[in-house]
Amino acid sequence: MTAIKHALQRDIFTPNDERLLSIVNVCKAGKKKKNCFLCATVTTERPVQVRVVKVKKSDKGDFYKRQMAWELRDLAEVDAKDASKENPEFDLHFEKVYRWVASSTAEKNSFISCIWKLNQRYLRKKVEFVNVSSQLLEESVPSGESQSVAGGDEDALDDYQELNAREEQDIEGMMEVCEYAISNAEAFAEKLSRELQVLDGANIQSIMASEKQVNILMQLLDEALSEVDTIEGKLSSYEEMLQSVKEQMDQISQSNRLIQISNTNNGKLLDEIQFLVNYMDLSKGHIRALQDGDLSSPKGIEACINASEALLQCMNVALRPGHEKLMAVKQQQHLFTELRDTFARRLTNHLNNVFVHQGHDQSSTLSQHTAELTLPKHSPLHRDLLRYAKLMEWLKNTQREKYDGLSRTYVDYMTRLYEREIKDFFEVAKIKMAGTTKEGKGNKFGLHGSSGKLTGSTSSLNKLTVQGSSSRRSQSSSLLDMGNMSASDLDVADRTKFDKIFEQVLSELEPLCLAEQDFISKFFKLQQHPTLAQGEVESDGGVPSRQPPPGEHRHSMSLTEKDMVRLMMNKIFQSIETELNSLIALGDKIDSFHSLYMLVKMSHHVWTAQNVDPASYLSTTLGNVLVTVKRNFDKCISGQIRQMEEVKISKKSKVGILPFVTGFEEFAELAETIFRNAERRGDLDKAYVKLIRAVFMNVEKVANESQKTPRDVVMMENFHHIFSTQSRLKISCLETERREAKHKYTDHLQSYVINSLGQPLEKLNHFFEGVEARVAQGVREEEVSYQLAFNKQELRKVIKEYPGKEVKKGLDNLYKKVDKHLCEEESLLQVVWHSMQDEFIRQYKHFEGLIGRCYPGSGITMEFTIGDMLEYFSSIAQSH
Repeated sequence: MTAIKHALQRDIFTPNDERLLSIVNVCKAGKKKKNCFLCATVTTERPVQVRVVKVKKSDKGDFYKRQMAWELRDLAEVDAKDASKENPEFDLHFEKVYRWVASSTAEKNSFISCIWKLNQRYLRKKVEFVNVSSQLLEESVPSGESQSVAGGDEDALDDYQELNAREEQDIEGMMEVCEYAISNAEAFAEKLSRELQVLDGANIQSIMASEKQVNILMQLLDEALSEVDTIEGKLSSYEEMLQSVKEQMDQISQSNRLIQISNTNNGKLLDEIQFLVNYMDLSKGHIRALQDGDLSSPKGIEACINASEALLQCMNVALRPGHEKLMAVKQQQHLFTELRDTFARRLTNHLNNVFVHQGHDQSSTLSQHTAELTLPKHSPLHRDLLRYAKLMEWLKNTQREKYDGLSRTYVDYMTRLYEREIKDFFEVAKIKMAGTTKEGKGNKFGLHGSSGKLTGSTSSLNKLTVQGSSSRRSQSSSLLDMGNMSASDLDVADRTKFDKIFEQVLSELEPLCLAEQDFISKFFKLQQHPTLAQGEVESDGGVPSRQPPPGEHRHSMSLTEKDMVRLMMNKIFQSIETELNSLIALGDKIDSFHSLYMLVKMSHHVWTAQNVDPASYLSTTLGNVLVTVKRNFDKCISGQIRQMEEVKISKKSKVGILPFVTGFEEFAELAETIFRNAERRGDLDKAYVKLIRAVFMNVEKVANESQKTPRDVVMMENFHHIFSTQSRLKISCLETERREAKHKYTDHLQSYVINSLGQPLEKLNHFFEGVEARVAQGVREEEVSYQLAFNKQELRKVIKEYPGKEVKKGLDNLYKKVDKHLCEEESLLQVVWHSMQDEFIRQYKHFEGLIGRCYPGSGITMEFTIGDMLEYFSSIAQSH
């Protein structure tokens, strides 16, 4: 092993300026036995670097090569596996764990011992040794191979000290003086020894010469010590004198501290007294205002407001601990309670009297409004009462029971007052709607007797009966009797008058309700904002205020202030919704078309009210009434549909334009006028769709039941009228129905024309139908003339039966028949006659084509030409 160590030192480490300190022959655990050497080395240059180097024998020769190196500072742990038993295995923990098996336990121990020494010297015990025997971790290593391997080199390393620069310079200078230093080292060493002896002698003589000075120095030290003793004695006497002064100063300091404590206590006591005087003292003027202040005059009310706010501020002062036990505080609190109760009683009695007196004054003005459709204004009453709003707020915060009592009193009184006013107001509105006026004692109005009885009803419309063409004009002028009024039909002026009356009613109610709700919110301090939570306090001017006692928080109910306003408004105006529903029922009874006017007006006012306040009483009430109006409107539409279904036609007269068709036209014209700028256009659009579908269905029903007038004529005329109406009014939601009506009109016009034209040339039609049937059966067109029933002779015979004169006669009879079928109102005779002309020409050309194809070269032609036909149609139309 020694030879290997020297070889490694010479070949590998000396060229790299490294010294080999320890070596161990190892192989990796668990793998094939490939031996290598782990070497512990240090560099010869400063600073010293310590490494563990893995050296392996080359495969190509007997020389060794350096395979891997680790810095010793990267070594985290050395694990010897077993400290008590001999075990050649050990682990080195670098960036990962390397497991080795040494060739012998002695080599492993020697290597670990060397690593431990290097760790102690250069790494300051950074590496952790696990499962290592304590004998190995000693500063000295036992003699043996390990001593020779590691210990000797380490001792040599400890004894070696480098020369510094100055020492090197001195030696070089000395060697330059002694030129023979290199050639004769003994002579140089002898000379150095002689010079050293000379220096030692000089040092001894210098010490002997300084003995006298040392004696003088000792004498001075003795004198200094005696002076120190003298000074210490004086300091002791001074300390005794200062001790008495210290005691006196301590007494003075204690007295000053007691005086300062007294002054502090007096200051705090003064602050407490000033606090109570400032915040719990009510001026005499405020006391007089609370006890005897005038609640009628503006100045007196202002004084009472200031006094009540001052009292509330004093009562809500946040007292500090212990203040409640002071007799003066208890007396003040008792005084405040008495003043509060006294003023609350005075204020409650006064406001009750104000309600009564103002109510009497308001009742006296009712007679001024009964003759006109207006409601009395309550703004003077509100203006007078709003002066007490701050006092009501004070009462709400201090005496909730009295505040609630006043609220109930106001609501009860105003309920009776508004009930009388609203009842009289609606009576006037009903009289004006009915068109009758009754003046009597007390200017009271009512519907009674024959003068006030309304005749007729639209709840069930009269059944419609078609009385023939002579009654057509009277029927069309009565709006289908949709909404007819039996004995007295209402014209447009009557409906406009009703619309104005209904608008006047809503316009009077709206500001009345809004003004009353605004007054209640302001007077009773029921603003639309959340109340303060329990425990929160308000203060003015930095005045501390306490949380009211639990009894004063009874007003923090589950009901919000918004709910309270709504409940009060519902109570005060409980008759409005009933009266409005009664008025709406009356208007609907007078004329079912009034529901259209009411729907538009009510929708507009609901929309306006919701924009102002969606949760207001007015918005809610009008919304409820709007439901009733919408229900009446739907009932009106259902009634019209029912009337269509109940239509009966006369079997002896022609049908013409059906009454409900003209009725729909007049309904649409009226509805478009009413709903021109309405918010609820969707309701009308839905009604349009229902009505037009019912019209379509019942037109077909009547056409199928008609005996006097052909079905195609009934369908053609009525759908033409529907199409014309929709095209003129341009109702966007009925665009699909408009196109459908046009389609039905066109189809039935064509059907009527074709069916009618089959009669003037009946035999010719039958002959050519037979020809087309033979062709359809497979007979070639040029072979049809060989058929016995359809030969040329038969064709000539049929054509001779229809000379021009006979054709004109047949067309004249056809014109008279068409004129008899069609009604005058729709003016479709010329349209039908022109369509028949076109169809007749089409048939003529068709017959000529068949003759040319089936009878080629026969020279057979019709007895009349297209020009003759045009002259026939024109002359017949002009003659009639």
